[in-house]
Amino acid sequence: MKRAILVLWALTLAIPEAISQRALPAETEAQKEKRLQWWQDARFGMFIHWGIYALPARHEWVKNRERITTEDYQKYFDHFNPDLYDPVAWAKMAKEAGMKYAVITSKHHDGFCLFDSKHTDYKATNTPYGRDLIKEWVDAFRAEGLGVGFYYSLIDWHHPHYTVDRVHPQRANTKEEYDALNQGKNMDIYRKYLKDQVREILSNYGKIDILWLDFSFPGEFGKGRDDWDSIELLKMVRQLQPGIIVNDRLDLKDVPGGWDFTTPEQFKVQQWPEIDGKKIPWETCQTFSGSWGYYRDEHTWKDKKQLLVLLIESVSKGGNLLLNVGPTGRGDFDYRAVKALGEMGGWMHHNSRSIYGCTEAPQEFEIPEHSLLTYNPHTKRLYIHLLDYPLTNFHLPGYKGKVKYAQFLHDASEILISAPYGHHMQGSKATENDLNLRLPTVKPNVVIPVIELFLE
Repeated sequence: MKRAILVLWALTLAIPEAISQRALPAETEAQKEKRLQWWQDARFGMFIHWGIYALPARHEWVKNRERITTEDYQKYFDHFNPDLYDPVAWAKMAKEAGMKYAVITSKHHDGFCLFDSKHTDYKATNTPYGRDLIKEWVDAFRAEGLGVGFYYSLIDWHHPHYTVDRVHPQRANTKEEYDALNQGKNMDIYRKYLKDQVREILSNYGKIDILWLDFSFPGEFGKGRDDWDSIELLKMVRQLQPGIIVNDRLDLKDVPGGWDFTTPEQFKVQQWPEIDGKKIPWETCQTFSGSWGYYRDEHTWKDKKQLLVLLIESVSKGGNLLLNVGPTGRGDFDYRAVKALGEMGGWMHHNSRSIYGCTEAPQEFEIPEHSLLTYNPHTKRLYIHLLDYPLTNFHLPGYKGKVKYAQFLHDASEILISAPYGHHMQGSKATENDLNLRLPTVKPNVVIPVIELFLE
């Protein structure tokens, strides 16, 4: 009996990580798919990066980039008063743009909290504005029927016990310098603070649909799962909000149940991301320009076609787009963001059927020239997005016998279908297995026209 106990004790010591992994809530693939279904059908969401960094208006990493001390950064806290803040207007703009959910920064890397936390004085309720910005935001976005999510930074450049690392504003060069800077700091205290705040945002605002934790950077002078106590943190999250969707930045990519979707940032994927040959849920987070927070003098703003291609291409590879807005210090959306949202909304008003509930097209459908395909597996409709408008005859290679009707999506006007014939075949690769669509010579008044194919 004693020997059996000793063996069991030895095994327990040998596999503590495995035990912790099993402690995460168990879930089948089918259960996970059902939990993520609404999000994957939605395809398009709004990201909002907002905080006191809107006052310097030169990037949300301004404290890091300019190596500003906490004392010098304090002036932005002291003057933060977004008197034009109107979350109802924000929510209406998101909905009219065709977005189905939104994620806002409850706390970013500088440690400033938009919510009324009991664990810090560094929060919106102590600024001249004096109100809980998150509560008003949640109420407004829920009222428009949008899913609500919180971004929360694992990093904190304000907390006195958060140790200086390689992305800290006061970062050093050598181990000796880091040791000196971190003397007296205790990450155990910070870890408790982190968990306490995550508990607050998941307990005080009703049902939360998404939690976006950001970010891990393991390695020399970095931080990863042990620094955040990621497994215990995620266990708490799952207990508080069993249906919530969580991103992949806790440094738990190799842990079963340690994440729900992957997050390519400011990057256009070439194909549906995979792990071990299996396609995984994904969402690309992107900005209108080169900054997440409000940046007054940044002018590399994407035009409406670039933004729409970003959305369409994400869906064509089975993914979502989370598109970011950085409100100003007074609480308005930048006029350029308002314009872009309106333009996307105009296109989505007529063409959202090619986005919502859609995914990558079946492999049997070859992608026609200068276009992108999306496919709705429930309605069995295929959507051809014309990035460059073709001449009258549009070639569909290998589509014979697969299509029973074709129309433009924006106005439901019929597009005539025929087989390639006669002189249409000359100088082309067309075969008897192909189809020809007869398009109007003049491009419809749509930035990216969409052809809706009703499949056999």
